[in-house]
Amino acid sequence: MTPLTRLDAVAVPLVHANVDTDQIVPALYLQKPRSCNFGEFLFRDVRHDTQGTRRPDFPLNQPGFAGASILVAGRNFACGSSREHAVWALVDGGFRAVIAPSFGDIFSSNAAKNGLLAVPLPDATVDALLAALQRAPGAHVQIDLRAQTVTSPDGTQTSFSIDPFARHCLLEGIDELDYTLAQTARIEAFEQARSGAA
Repeated sequence: MTPLTRLDAVAVPLVHANVDTDQIVPALYLQKPRSCNFGEFLFRDVRHDTQGTRRPDFPLNQPGFAGASILVAGRNFACGSSREHAVWALVDGGFRAVIAPSFGDIFSSNAAKNGLLAVPLPDATVDALLAALQRAPGAHVQIDLRAQTVTSPDGTQTSFSIDPFARHCLLEGIDELDYTLAQTARIEAFEQARSGAA
C-alpha cells in the first residue's frame, strides 16, 4: 500500500445519509476476484440509468469533481453488509479518504486494512463541508493524518480521532500482515527466551 500522510485533493460531496454497501458496489459483482478493477463497479446502479448511461446529476459523473480522491458523505456511510468489496471499489476508484459523521460498523476496519482513511467529523462540520463543495465543484480539502486534522476549502480546521494502530499502518503504508512480518526478530527472540526458560 502507498503511505498516507497528507492529502490535498478535490473532494466530492455525496449528501445522502445511510449509503449502504450495496449502493457502493452491487451484489452482482461480489464474485469477481480482487484482481479486477472494482472502480468500474463503484456506485454502478446509482451512477447509471437502466440503459447503462451515466446520470449527469450524480456527483461522481460531474466534470467539476473529476479526479476527486476524497469523498464527503452523510452519516452512517457504508452501512448494511460488511462486504470488503465496497472498500475495494472506493480504492480502485481513486479514493484515499472518506469523511462522514459516522460509518457502518465494519467499514472503518476494512478501510484501514486497504489503505483508505475513514474520517469521522461532527454532523455540523460535515454539513458545512458538503454545502461548500456543492457551491464550488473542484474545491480542495486537506487531510493531515499526522496532525489528525481536516481543513475545509475556507480554511476551517477540524481535528479527528482515529485508532492508533490504523493510523500507524496508514502512515507507513502497511497492512496487518506487513506489520507482523516486521516484528519477526522480536517474535523469534521472545520464542527463544520462552523456550530457554522452560
